[in-house]
Amino acid sequence: MKTLFVLFSLFVSTALFSADKPNVLFIAIDDQNDWIGHLGGHPNSLTPNIDALAKRGTAFTNAHCNSPLCNSSRSSLMISKRPSTTGIYGLAPFFRDVEEVKDAVSLPQHFMANGYRTFYTGKIYHGASGRSIGKVGPKGNGSKIKEWDVVGPGASGKPFPKEKMVNTPQPHRLVDWGVFPHKDEDKGDYKCASWAVDQLENMPEDKPFFLACGFFLPHVPCYATQKWFDMHPESETKLPLIQRGDRDDTPRFSWYTHWKLPEPRLKFLEDSNEWMNLTRSYLACTTFVDAQLKRVLDALEASGKADNTIIVLWSDHGWHIGEKAITGKNTLWDDGTRVPLVFAGPGVTPNQMCARPAELLDMYPTLIDLCRLPKRDDLEGLSLMPQLKDASAARERFAVTTHNHDNHGVRSEKWRYITYADGSEELYDMVKDPNEWTNLIAPGNDRGAFDAVIAEHRKHIPSVNKKPAPKSAHRILTLDEDGTVTWQGEVIKPNDPIPEI
Repeated sequence: MKTLFVLFSLFVSTALFSADKPNVLFIAIDDQNDWIGHLGGHPNSLTPNIDALAKRGTAFTNAHCNSPLCNSSRSSLMISKRPSTTGIYGLAPFFRDVEEVKDAVSLPQHFMANGYRTFYTGKIYHGASGRSIGKVGPKGNGSKIKEWDVVGPGASGKPFPKEKMVNTPQPHRLVDWGVFPHKDEDKGDYKCASWAVDQLENMPEDKPFFLACGFFLPHVPCYATQKWFDMHPESETKLPLIQRGDRDDTPRFSWYTHWKLPEPRLKFLEDSNEWMNLTRSYLACTTFVDAQLKRVLDALEASGKADNTIIVLWSDHGWHIGEKAITGKNTLWDDGTRVPLVFAGPGVTPNQMCARPAELLDMYPTLIDLCRLPKRDDLEGLSLMPQLKDASAARERFAVTTHNHDNHGVRSEKWRYITYADGSEELYDMVKDPNEWTNLIAPGNDRGAFDAVIAEHRKHIPSVNKKPAPKSAHRILTLDEDGTVTWQGEVIKPNDPIPEI
């Protein structure tokens, strides 16, 4: 009898605990810019399921990454620390390999420590980092720190054609796009969605869950079947808006942040007649991912757990498709930093659009508040809870994006201010000039007319600006004290021509 009483007590306490804490469905989309219906980034975007989720909750229309690159962005948001705090700016190192933050308590760790069962599929951290149970360094060689109870399929852009479809100037295998006949069911994102669906259908009832599902597309290679291309007919699809000579009023240092990359320049897209193909490929892949989101959300609804589940959807950074004469990321303009960010579920006011500046590192403290977990005093993010209740609630600070050492973009509701490591600057009126075509403080303009605006935005530049962490690699830019500029180990001379490809 006593044993039965103890078992019954445990059952009741577990059930009460599970009911008391909301579940979390944490959904990432890779390289997803603002070409989302409710964000208005492209007139031909087709994302009905993301948009429906936005109506169910609060969508941030002025949300920005803290770094415009996969690893540094994801490391930042998962431990809620700025790249300038950690020195993680490139595709390496993983944060567990950086001495100062190797033992940082990540977002899933905090949930695990507070009674949650954690699940992981696809791309949440960069590449293979963080996928092992018990060892979280690259390829499972890092610290013995457990973050996930269950790990599913990894991220993948496969299947690939035997040969590249587009002969880009730098023949990187992943920089490719186009119509590729294959089965949708064979795509990595379809498999990740299927795994997430299976977990939701068979979820144990003893604990609340934290399920992270990271989609790979529309990251290159942007391959889609004809079905998805047909949803974006060439005759109806518009090319991205650009202004010829747009870079004439931007500092030379702005080119250094993406000096030489596998992603081609606009010149190549136009010369090779690939601009429309890339535009449609990106739109088609985005629509495909939107459909995978629906599969996961439908499974959540069918599980009966939707009413007690917080859903957060985000992307790690934006992506240029011709704007500012480039493709890819690695910039401090809206095309490189603006991302979808949506919260829905208990505690979130539905059908809200919030224009207050938000940062990805805000997700960690926000989820703590939504799930009523113990607060942490080591996070640099600022909870978005006030805006989830009332979208008009004031924000204490602006959104800051950092790309490599001492290059920062500061975004408020009206302005974007950029300062580079050499002291050069840009300022855009985002209300009058949402495409950032006119640098108001370019040489020859009256900078003094904007002194107050610049001073207000400079207040938000991080006070700590660490040099690149040891073992930093890939897309690393430095400016030495003697004025030497180095990009990925290559010295850039002041008179070197800007690469056209």
